[in-house]
Amino acid sequence: MLRVAVIGSGPSGVYTAQALVGQEAVPDVEVYVLDRLPCPYGLVRYGVAPDHEKIKSLQHNLRTVLEHPRVHFLGNVDVGAGGLGPRELRRMFHAVVYCVGAATDRHLGIPGEELPGSHSATDFVSWYSAHPDAADGRFPLAARSAVVIGVGNVAVDVARVLARGADELASTDVPQAALGALAESRVEDVWLVGRRGPSQAKFTTKELRELGALPGADVAVRPEELALDPAYGDPAGLPAVNRRNVQVLRGWAEGGEGGEGEGDGGARRGRRRIHLRFFLRPVEVVGDAKSGVRGVRFERTVPDGLGGATGTGRYEEIPAQLVLRSVGYKGTPQPGLPFDAATGTVPHVEGRVLREGVPCPGEYVAGWIKRGPTGVIGTNRPCAKQTAAALLADAGALAREPVPDDPVEALRRAGQRPVRWQGWLGIEAAEAALGRGLGRTTVKIADWPELLAAAGEGDR
Repeated sequence: MLRVAVIGSGPSGVYTAQALVGQEAVPDVEVYVLDRLPCPYGLVRYGVAPDHEKIKSLQHNLRTVLEHPRVHFLGNVDVGAGGLGPRELRRMFHAVVYCVGAATDRHLGIPGEELPGSHSATDFVSWYSAHPDAADGRFPLAARSAVVIGVGNVAVDVARVLARGADELASTDVPQAALGALAESRVEDVWLVGRRGPSQAKFTTKELRELGALPGADVAVRPEELALDPAYGDPAGLPAVNRRNVQVLRGWAEGGEGGEGEGDGGARRGRRRIHLRFFLRPVEVVGDAKSGVRGVRFERTVPDGLGGATGTGRYEEIPAQLVLRSVGYKGTPQPGLPFDAATGTVPHVEGRVLREGVPCPGEYVAGWIKRGPTGVIGTNRPCAKQTAAALLADAGALAREPVPDDPVEALRRAGQRPVRWQGWLGIEAAEAALGRGLGRTTVKIADWPELLAAAGEGDR
């Protein structure tokens, strides 16, 4: 029996487990999927917006893999700083695959970024997704104006949640504390700002159109900003998604369905307005340590002819009391593993970890820590298959190494308290009961002690 540890239970980890047990060339493979949290699914549980039920339904597919007889979910297992290191794991398992993602967000690197009221969009997403490590909701939702810096799908998710009515989120699994805070939100204007043009925005067309379909919220665009984009007048040469984005924005600029087309000064129909702004580069978060954020100062940019944008020396300030940056993720060093700080990844060849340029059979990577924070959820599948193929090619030599017959007991001896699959089912049952008690559907538990208590009840 070849025993493999997969570190991380998000899509890349689960797809790796699926690739390992779904093949026949090496039939005796047993996979232990370890996660620091007592809950599986990674960013599908803690990164997908609560109103995106179709994407969240991917959990059902991941669940099928985790319920495979040769796949074992073990939550509440700490790997890395303060937890298990590569040497300890290699003594317990024939092979270890690290699927730990890109754990932190990128910073803007501008003055005022750390002022009260300035946060990462990642923190905001974790809060409304009930991540047990999330901040306790101290986001200034009494703000009248919020600026979201970035034009990717996460930025659009954040803008949509800020602009959506809390009553529309009551049917989702958003935690009760977050729902209450959003119900009391006074945000009226949400500014979604990118430093380049609409043809280079990273959001998908589906996400973009959802902004125009929000009841009680208007979308405002500035035709003169859209027109700065060289591809705006003739988007035929763009990739399909960028071309569709430009078409949607053009429709809004012309006053089509879902958009006002009147810039930022037109009549407001809904309670809230989402302002889509382009060619603005943030240079300072304005405010002070006592009163917090007052706004964001931007430099107007223009296309540089090389796919980027260059500053013009002209500036404008958007008033705001809440700033959320959403400019990408980055990987962090994994204790005991080599790390390339420039790419935020672990050096590898086809998934095999490289130590001093030499492949190390028994140590592997998949997902964002392997290739960087690129692609969509489905991109993880071929990435995981490549890593699994490398591991299986090494299986003959790896299986000869001595490892404990019971990895779970070995983890316990190392000071870990693994939550098995039954423990996760206990958490699911507790969240369903919480939802019934609140007159809602399933409601996520956002508290570490409550999660572990529920897992203990289900794991007896």
